[in-house]
Amino acid sequence: MKYKDIFSAAAGTLAAVLSKLFGGFDGTLVTLMIFMAADYISGILLAAVFKKSPKSKSGALESRAGFKGLVRKSITLLIVLLASRLDDVTGQSFIADGVIIAFIVNEAISITENAALIGVPMPKVLTKAIDVLKTEQESIL
Repeated sequence: MKYKDIFSAAAGTLAAVLSKLFGGFDGTLVTLMIFMAADYISGILLAAVFKKSPKSKSGALESRAGFKGLVRKSITLLIVLLASRLDDVTGQSFIADGVIIAFIVNEAISITENAALIGVPMPKVLTKAIDVLKTEQESIL
C-alpha cells in the first residue's frame, strides 16, 4: 500500500469520526471554520508584514503567540463539540447553533480589528456594529 493511500484512508476516517461527533459539518460549522482560518491568517499577516500585532511586545510575528491562537481555536472547537453533544442528548438543535454563531461573531470582530490595524478603511456603520457586538458579547460573558 502506498503512503498516499494510507494518508487518504486515515484522513477520511478522521473526517468521518469528527463529522459524527460534531453532528455533521453543516453550514454554520463550516462558516465558523472559515472565519477561524481568516482570523488566523489575518493575524499572521498583521504580525509578519505590518508588525502591528497586539499579541506580541514588538508587534512582530511570534511563534508563542501563534501557538496560543491555535490553542484558543482548538478550545473553541471543543466547546462547539460539547454543545453539539448537548444538542444530541437533549434532542434539540439550537444549542450548538447558538454557540457557533456567538463564536462567528467573535471571529468577525477579530478579523475586522486586524483589517483596521493593517490599514483597511472601515466603514463607520461596520465599526459601530462591531462596537455594539463587543458590548453585547461582554454583557453575555
